[in-house]
Amino acid sequence: MSKIDLNHVLASEFSLNPKQVTNVLELLAEGATIPFIARYRKEKTGSLDEVQLRDLAERFNYLTELEQRKDTILEAIAAQDKLTDALKSQIETCTNKTELEDLYLPYKPKRRTRATVAKEAGLEPLATFIESLNRPNVTPKSLEAEAAKYLSPEKGMATPEDALKGASDILAEQVSEKAALRAYLRDFIFNSGRLVSYIKADYPEGTTKFELYRNYQISIRQIAAHNLLALYRGEEERILSLDIAFDEESAISYLEKQEIQSKNPAIKNFYGEMLKDAFNRLLKPSLVREVRSDRKQWGDLESIKTFEENLRNLLLSPPAGMKPTLGIDPGFRTGCKVAVLSSTGQFLEYQTIFPHFGANERMQASKTLHQLINKYNIELIAIGNGTASRETDEFVAEVLKTLDKKPIKVIVNESGASVYSASEVARAEFPDLDVTIRGAISIGRRLQDPLAELVKIDPKSIGVGQYQHDVEQKLLKQKLAETVESCVNYVGVDLNTASKELLIYVSGITPTIANNIVAYRDRNGAFRDRQELLQVPKLGPKAFQLAAGFLRIRDGNNPLDNTAVHPESYSVARAIATSIGVSLDRITRANVQLKSLDLKQFVTETIGLPTLSDVVKELEKPGRDPRAEFKYATFQEGVKEISDLKVGMQLEGIVTNVANFGAFVDIGVHQDGLVHISQLCDRFVKDPKEIVRVGQVVKVRVLEINEKLKRISLSMKS
Repeated sequence: MSKIDLNHVLASEFSLNPKQVTNVLELLAEGATIPFIARYRKEKTGSLDEVQLRDLAERFNYLTELEQRKDTILEAIAAQDKLTDALKSQIETCTNKTELEDLYLPYKPKRRTRATVAKEAGLEPLATFIESLNRPNVTPKSLEAEAAKYLSPEKGMATPEDALKGASDILAEQVSEKAALRAYLRDFIFNSGRLVSYIKADYPEGTTKFELYRNYQISIRQIAAHNLLALYRGEEERILSLDIAFDEESAISYLEKQEIQSKNPAIKNFYGEMLKDAFNRLLKPSLVREVRSDRKQWGDLESIKTFEENLRNLLLSPPAGMKPTLGIDPGFRTGCKVAVLSSTGQFLEYQTIFPHFGANERMQASKTLHQLINKYNIELIAIGNGTASRETDEFVAEVLKTLDKKPIKVIVNESGASVYSASEVARAEFPDLDVTIRGAISIGRRLQDPLAELVKIDPKSIGVGQYQHDVEQKLLKQKLAETVESCVNYVGVDLNTASKELLIYVSGITPTIANNIVAYRDRNGAFRDRQELLQVPKLGPKAFQLAAGFLRIRDGNNPLDNTAVHPESYSVARAIATSIGVSLDRITRANVQLKSLDLKQFVTETIGLPTLSDVVKELEKPGRDPRAEFKYATFQEGVKEISDLKVGMQLEGIVTNVANFGAFVDIGVHQDGLVHISQLCDRFVKDPKEIVRVGQVVKVRVLEINEKLKRISLSMKS
């Protein structure tokens, strides 16, 4: 299939104009990133969004790999002198990797099998003879008499039965390698099969986390991804036995209908036994493995999609804003570590306070907190949600009651903060600080700007995924990196405050360029305009083109540098401002004129209405943050432990994780409660992500409490 054919296949599959596909593939081949193409090349792509572009790119890669595999297979079969025109046509028109491997299977080099042993014993002509008798109206002949011609004790063929068994092995392997039979039976197992599990006798009832699967069966087609991955994990841990059950008699009956043509009882009997052997020894084990593998890939993808969605919502959590902040990492015995951060997130000072050690220490802690709040004009206080969180929250609330101007106090999810504080990134940033102080800094910065801080942590350590260690790790890493990249470029990055960890996710910026940007900034001070980026070592015109629109410069020389308007569109932005008689630094006051503007007058060969509309949106609100308005939950006073809960309590909480079966909510008792999918809403819910997202503030009602198992059931129904 030629490249142009490939483009037409993609156009057909995605219901696109072939020119759109060609343009996207050319842009990708030139090194353009998905965020750049989605935002700044809408005229070429027909305004395809990031999801569509990634799907298109992935399918293109799949088909490209398929074409390369076809070439390899065609060469291999041709080298055996077995490539017919019909087979070549089948291979060339194939669009599925599984189907392609089925076609190749009879010609694929294989390890020594019973069939190869039989062939080495010279039994292939006998198998061919028997095959010739399997026709309607063929004169029956004695199989035993023919088999007697192939006796060879030194080759293990002492009797006619031995020879017939060897011939049967050859025919069984041939049947098991027929692409059409494999495709039918694979679909049959998938469509009618059931996953069946039981817990091994070594594990009495109530002793494992897999109790749900003690005597469990469900349709392969209908199983939810989280149940599937739980079954595979239980099997991996050797607690569960797992099998696929299906109507094997129907499968064998299908083979008999397809393969037995003779009405002769001896031939029918021989073929019947051979087909049972082919099914039980070769087809069933192979196809069950393939169905299991296929379902595993599906389960991985579904789990990763949920992980991606949760990560996106967490990264795009509304920022409280770049304001003077106290980050508090709570603790009992070791005290609470308090880190002071400036309005740019710069670390200024830290103190350790002991509000939970007694009256004197509590009084001293109160004084210290007072001093820090007043000295630095603190506007935000971030308290980690780990050990001693609620007790520290109550202590801070006591202190705030004595203040006229009260900072906003928020409990912050600290998942991954310990991972960050012990990481190379944290050591490089704060080499002289203890890990607990670094943790307090991270907690404070998470409140100021979650995205800028969370990009420093491996997404797998943030705690918003399920079965993340069970899914295909390479795919997980790729998809989570794409999610972080998408979020960073969606929000944009402050060029003068961004860490190198944040910069590396900006379109077109490599780790080397990110390091060079930070070094240039440290050496020369703040960037004054985007063009200055071209003075950064290794940052050439191509990297500038891909990155510039996503980098913001506040209070720089050019107001457009604080917008998502790309430098290549500056001339049209100035033309728009001139047409309504307003300078660029005052254009925010001209919203009415901008809205009534006829944009068609500014259309050129390279800039169309989609780009012009984006330019006007940016001119209306330059420097805007696309994230939602900041909100925070208020945990109920007096509810600090699971023992404080009562059935029927109405509480406020924060969604910490969303799974296929429901959502986990932090209600301030060190143990997240579960809102099962059936309790999310008064109507039927197919996908929890339709109702809730990570970071959302929700009102819940306590349904059930199990202190022994530390399980809390919640409801969001009205």
